[in-house]
Amino acid sequence: MSDTNSLDALIQALRRLPGVGIKSASRMAFHLLQHDREGAQLMAQALQQAAATVRHCDLCNTFTESEICSTCLDAQRDGSKLCVVETPADQAAVERTAAFRGLYFVLGGKLSPLDGIGPKDIGLQKLFTRATSGTVQEVILATNFTAEGEATAHVIGEALKSRGLKVTRLARGVPAGSELEYVDLGTIAHALVDRR
Repeated sequence: MSDTNSLDALIQALRRLPGVGIKSASRMAFHLLQHDREGAQLMAQALQQAAATVRHCDLCNTFTESEICSTCLDAQRDGSKLCVVETPADQAAVERTAAFRGLYFVLGGKLSPLDGIGPKDIGLQKLFTRATSGTVQEVILATNFTAEGEATAHVIGEALKSRGLKVTRLARGVPAGSELEYVDLGTIAHALVDRR
């Protein structure tokens, strides 16, 4: 039996995080155990607490500790606009801009037939029910600009247009402060097509 079973278990647990390989996980584990035992305890408690209390909002699917999240309950939000994102992290990114004051629907993923992820796996029926409840006038598709994100936006857009809703897609183009010679060709092409 090894002296480091607990250490190995910690390293393997840290490796579950996206983008964390064996070296990074080892470095984090050794740092916590050698230099920040208090931080390790705080992290363990916070993870345990979040895993026990954080759930999905019954209306929009984002993370919350209540049945309905504070965004959905906010009477100051514009209920006629519904922004569809892939993950709670994407919703948080849109919120940080302070440019959108409508409501959200978090898919919890994207369509990916090769991975066996279909419409039922990302809650499209729940989205369609919410979008066609009578309050929503515009659905803004803010899925990522990956092949799967584009396919997801297309499927949702066609289904909602056929139900009589206005559907828009996030604009894409050349990032502010960038130089054209360093921007990928797909982005330049889309910026030209979507120019205003």
